[in-house]
Amino acid sequence: MTFNSLLFMLFLPLVLAVHYLPLPWTLRKVNLIGLSYLFYAAWHPPYVVLLWVCTVVDWFIAKGLARSTSLRERRAMLAASIAVNLGILVVFKYAGMLVESAGRLARFAGLHVQFAAPDILLPIGISFFVFMSLSYTIDLYRGHTEPCKSFTDYALFITFFPHLVSGPIVRASHFLPQCEAPRKATGHQFGWGAVLILCGLFQKVVLADQFMAPMAAKLFDKPVVPDMLSAWIGAMAFSIQILADFSGYTMCAVGIALMLGFEFPDNFRYPYAAIGFSDFWRRWHISLSSWLRDYLYIGLGGNRRGTVRTYGNLMLTMLLGGLWHGAAWHFVAWGGLHGAYLVLERLLRPLFPSRWKNAATRLIAAVATYACVCVAWVFFRASSVASAVTICRSLSPIGPMGSIRLFGKDSIPLLGVILSALLFQWLMRNTSLEAVARRVPWWGRAVLMAAMMAAIVMSPGEDRAFIYFAF
Repeated sequence: MTFNSLLFMLFLPLVLAVHYLPLPWTLRKVNLIGLSYLFYAAWHPPYVVLLWVCTVVDWFIAKGLARSTSLRERRAMLAASIAVNLGILVVFKYAGMLVESAGRLARFAGLHVQFAAPDILLPIGISFFVFMSLSYTIDLYRGHTEPCKSFTDYALFITFFPHLVSGPIVRASHFLPQCEAPRKATGHQFGWGAVLILCGLFQKVVLADQFMAPMAAKLFDKPVVPDMLSAWIGAMAFSIQILADFSGYTMCAVGIALMLGFEFPDNFRYPYAAIGFSDFWRRWHISLSSWLRDYLYIGLGGNRRGTVRTYGNLMLTMLLGGLWHGAAWHFVAWGGLHGAYLVLERLLRPLFPSRWKNAATRLIAAVATYACVCVAWVFFRASSVASAVTICRSLSPIGPMGSIRLFGKDSIPLLGVILSALLFQWLMRNTSLEAVARRVPWWGRAVLMAAMMAAIVMSPGEDRAFIYFAF
């Protein structure tokens, strides 16, 4: 079940109606848990068991961590939580990649063996709920949070359907306190939540699926070597597609939660207006980048163990972040590129004192950041590293380039849409959508929402799943 499906348009009113029945708060939470299981089971019912495993195992491990004062016992319990959660990831997400890589290594060593790849259906959102469950036990081990007293609250934290399959990766310390008292949206929260859902669906259905996805597919789904202009248009189209797709999901998730009285943290802050790659990761998929920082980068030593170790920690964190996105080497290459960007930024930072950061240099830095991010997106979207390298050769003015034009007359209006989206990102860089909406008169908001609703209804685009469902 996806937020942009007709089935969800029937499901959401049911959830709201059940949630606002005059029932005890505990029963209302149980209802949300049951409806969340129904939401997940609509895709593949047997995999609901994975949610139960993560929930039950980490609930009891957390109880043990709260009781134990023995460092050895606590380490063993944390190791068990990590083993169970990462074991689920490895089996269901990375088994095929591991088998394929083992076969390649065997053939490279001269061994003529053939390994049968396991035929395992990837559970949607598995990386999201596994990381959420892991963050709870790690925070308990570190003493950063208190153990949850209610199994119902903890089960709701893991399974709450708005964030279940594509985030944001909510922390227990943020969500569990909201479960203690009955949640009921105010009139403003309910209305703003509905606006966010509309904006999110517009981004997904119209901007991502109708405009950008077909253009990106022309570059990435055809075995051709394009000219430089076509390569850049296709790469930029995908950059807007994935942002509109993923931030559109997040807007819907935040809006749905808000209509139920719950608040989620921001997951995007106009990342294509970033000045530098550290700034980009403070704006793109914030819940994942902060998770990687807090639980992986800092755990590896962060920047506390010398310059070389800092660079190594950055690279390893981003490589694993790339692997988190998918069981394929082109995702690892994408993460490696961003790791290299972050290392290079740290190396060059002393050469650019803050007094040089006037409006012109900031704009140049933002354009350069976006261009490098587009190059990295090529590896993310391409079907293989080899395919990505071929496209990147076309992006470069140096070296051999193709001569095939992919877009023709479509290139001018497409570039107009892309540049408009980038200009919007820049203008919104230091503000928020809600702050801007407050400054627009009511009739202006009404006209804009009516236009977005009409565009969604009339959209002839294909009904595509959200990109991050695959992760």
